[in-house]
This record gives sequence, structure tokens and C-alpha cells, in this order.
Amino acid sequence: MQQPSGKLIAIGGAEDKGTVPEKGELQKLSNLNFIELGILNRIVQESGGTAAKIEVITTASMIPNEVGENYLNAFGKIGCTDVSIMNIRNRADVVIPEFIERIRNCDAVMFSGGNQLRLSTIFGGTQLLQLMLQRYHNDAAFVVAGTSAGAMAMSNTMIYEGNATRAHLKGEVKITTGLGFMDDVVFDSHFEKRGRFNRLSQVVATNPSCLGIGLGEDTGMLITHGNKMEAIGSGCVIIIDGYDIRYSNIADVPDGSPFSIENLKVHVCEKGNGYLVNKRDFLSQATEGIIIKKQVEAE
Repeated sequence: MQQPSGKLIAIGGAEDKGTVPEKGELQKLSNLNFIELGILNRIVQESGGTAAKIEVITTASMIPNEVGENYLNAFGKIGCTDVSIMNIRNRADVVIPEFIERIRNCDAVMFSGGNQLRLSTIFGGTQLLQLMLQRYHNDAAFVVAGTSAGAMAMSNTMIYEGNATRAHLKGEVKITTGLGFMDDVVFDSHFEKRGRFNRLSQVVATNPSCLGIGLGEDTGMLITHGNKMEAIGSGCVIIIDGYDIRYSNIADVPDGSPFSIENLKVHVCEKGNGYLVNKRDFLSQATEGIIIKKQVEAE
């Protein structure tokens, strides 16, 4: 299968928007360097610079106007001059010719957070989604970014429900079909803050061919050619690999029971680390033009 030409940027949520934290919140280091180092700036860079035409899709959110305004302000601080909000609320909106034309002519789309099931049910099977997929597969300059729910909906396999406190029990995590920009991976967001390791592990246990990507807040993965991943942002990304699972009883225990897995592999990536999905290889450095596989010292 031909590798996609475009780029995906999956973000774990709560990305730095250059705002002052609310009272009682810890100051993020990245706030001090928002314009130079923030994730949104990386989206702008990958999209062609501050003159890039960026469409922000707020469909997943139940407060689309507020969310849209936040992104207009954040991208404006970076110096962007052509950012618009696509306030698509239902499937009737998806077929509006103006929206289709805007997707045809933009450099990047950014899916906001909210409820990922709204994205799959509103965009699934539509001409607008097919256009985005076509551009992603054939246009090297096209960027698809998503944060929180927007990131979780990117893959073909999508988590839409699962309480973290009960995710160690079989059947407590629900999956469905996402937007399909990437196969054989499943994304989870707010990964560390909301304690979602068991949730993603259950999905990987039931789908060992899928690579679990746990995205921390203000942290993401830049994915090129549907294969090479580079961690960006201020936190870490957890990769859960079930390819070499030797034992799992999840198919045999009844719903509501704990399950067990042997030989589940876990990788922790900070900014600059990466991963090759096709080879299942960790990269100590994954910046553009540099691919250095992790060096393992001989005993």
C-alpha cells in the first residue's frame, strides 16, 4: 500500500495556547517559549509558515464558539494571518459546498477537542472526509492536526468510552471506527493526567496488531508517511506494543473480570524521540533528516 504523503499531528490535549494559567495551576515551562517552541507553532511550521491557510474544526466541542476564539487568538499570537473556524454541527453542515471548497484549498485542518464520537458520526462516510483523506494521501504539503478528541478520532480504531478506574475489567473500554487517517494504531489522550494506561492496554490486548499511542497533555506526535513518528511538546508519549504478547486471557474471561497479559512492550518518548511504526523501532532522535536508532550497549 502506498504511504500517505501528508502529515498527521496528534496532540494529547491542553496544548499551550500562550495564555496565563488560571489561579492555582502550575506554570508550564513551555508558556515561557510559546511562540518559538509550542505545539501550535509546530503545526504552523509544518503547514508552510504564518501565511498558511488553517481551518479549525470545532465539531467535537459543545462550546464551539469559545473554543474557536481560543484558537484564533493562539494562532494570531504566532503571527498567522489566515485562520478560520469551520463550525460544523451536524451531517447537514458537512455537505455545504463552502466547507468542501475550503478544505480543498487549505494547507491544514485542526480538529479541536470535545467528544470524538461526534467526529466519527458526523464526518464518517462523507465527501468532506473523503476529500481530507485524499489530500492527506496525495498532497505532501497537507497537514491534519487534532487535539484530545481530535487526535483520538484520527485512527481507524477509536476509543469512544472507558472509565479509567474500571479499565482493568474486560468490556469496560468501547471502541469503534474513527476517521481512518492511520491504520494499526489507536490514540488515547490526557494519558498520564487521567490514568489511562489500563484503558489503552485493554485495546491493545484485544487488537495486538494495533500500536497504542498514549499522548500526554501539551504533548503530541508528528507522523510522516504514516510511519515515522516524532514526539513534540513538553511532556511524554507512551507507546504500548502488543505484537509480541505471549499470553493473554482477555478472550476467555467473562465481561467485568480482570484480565492478564504477558510481554506487553512499553516505550516512553520525550520531545525529539520517535518511533517507526512499520518496523516497531524506537528512535532516540527523530528530527527531520536524522534517524538514529537507540544504541544498546553490549553487556
